[in-house]
Amino acid sequence: MSRLARSTLIVAVFFGLEKVLGFVRQLLIARQFGLSTELDVFNAANNLPDLIFVLVSGGTLAMAFIPVLSETLEKQGRAEAWKLFSRIANLVFLVTAALSVLVGLFAQVLVERVITPGFSVEQQQLVVELMRLNLVATLIFSLSGLVIAGLQANQHFLLPAMAPAMYDLGMLFGVIVLAAEPGAYQIGPVTLPSFGLGIHGMVYGAILGALLYLGIQVPGLVRYGFRWLPEISLRNPAVLRVLSLLGPRILTVVFIQLVFILQDNIASWLVVGSVSALVYGWLFMQVPETIIGTAIATVLLPTLSEQVAHNDDDGFRQSLNRSARVILALTLPAAGLLMAGIGPLVGVLGFEGTGADLVVWTVRAYMCGLVGHALLEVAARGFYARQNALTPMIFSGVAALTFAVLAYTLSRPLGAPGIGLANSVAYTLEALILWYLTSRKYPGVLAVGKTLLRAVLAALLGAAVVYGLLQVALPLHYVLHGALALVVGGLAAIPLIWPELKLLVKL
Repeated sequence: MSRLARSTLIVAVFFGLEKVLGFVRQLLIARQFGLSTELDVFNAANNLPDLIFVLVSGGTLAMAFIPVLSETLEKQGRAEAWKLFSRIANLVFLVTAALSVLVGLFAQVLVERVITPGFSVEQQQLVVELMRLNLVATLIFSLSGLVIAGLQANQHFLLPAMAPAMYDLGMLFGVIVLAAEPGAYQIGPVTLPSFGLGIHGMVYGAILGALLYLGIQVPGLVRYGFRWLPEISLRNPAVLRVLSLLGPRILTVVFIQLVFILQDNIASWLVVGSVSALVYGWLFMQVPETIIGTAIATVLLPTLSEQVAHNDDDGFRQSLNRSARVILALTLPAAGLLMAGIGPLVGVLGFEGTGADLVVWTVRAYMCGLVGHALLEVAARGFYARQNALTPMIFSGVAALTFAVLAYTLSRPLGAPGIGLANSVAYTLEALILWYLTSRKYPGVLAVGKTLLRAVLAALLGAAVVYGLLQVALPLHYVLHGALALVVGGLAAIPLIWPELKLLVKL
């Protein structure tokens, strides 16, 4: 197994663990708050703090920073790389603090006019309060995202992969201990302590999770000899290269986050629970997308950056082609399986009747875009590895505009599922455009015809098996029945995509 394959496996395993913890968290939240106005408020309050995080330090900075940091490591050594890291970290923290103060000051106006204009006055006041608390976690995350980029540039993926699970543990503490009413949770004869803080307890849990997210990565900094430098040096050539990539990348992420803000804006005028249904639909789609697309793309970026630094065009082409084939072979069947078998999984959340139907169809709408989102992860990193941030920015803007038109149009007859479908169409289109442009510069990178055919057949076969088994009455709980159907459907699909599964270990 290659180093890249081992790293991908490590990242996928811990991303999978994080998704399990995240699902448990969402399960407890769903059973505690339901599709309520209170939960809609909590989800809406995360929008702007999340926007600041991803703009300043999350995936934004990682995309712009890793290629330059990898080049610095290759050509100047680790000491110079850590100097660059310190300069960017200091700048990021100051910018995040300034933006957090501004959002906190103008939160009332932003909530009333931009975030949730369709909410009642009482709901809007609660959104403002929770948003200001969320900014504390955002400030902590501003450093965490940069630390992840620094460790990944050093080809260390274990601790960054563990960090999201640490955040989930903090959130679980917030849900079970801080938010729940006394006596709500019991393990055997032991009743867990609970403070009854309600939705505020979840925000405090988020702050705790942010601290754990950062803390788990500190040993990695020690291992690789990090030394903090108290300066910014805006005239430093490496800093300027990072900033030159960061500008277009920030606009790219602005377009992405505008999609989430716009979808909540539109959903706030729909039936109660629509905002939360979109959150659940996105989360269900993100499980396979993160384990497959994000894991492969995360590990691939430093390698692509090194190949570009060494002018290894053939290696660059092969890395992208193999990744595309593996992603197609895994995500197409996964989408088919989950679209056919999502009903029992949604039932775990405790929703019934129209609420359950709303979430099920929203999940299915998002699953239509699973392949596109996963392919987009790798395609975008291919451009950033070449230190080209302008092309992804342009087509991210196209995707946002496409989403806006489709979401407004489809939400009228379809409600929340229409918004999810608009997301799927917009980002699949963006992925196809970026892969097409890559293939023009690197002919052969899209030689995936046979893989695509096998993946489609695997998806159809797996979905048919799942649907058929769910129609058979079995003496099992409906959740176990659904899980059994998914497992059998997955096993039926494996022989068709076996060549790509073998390719996975050679990435």
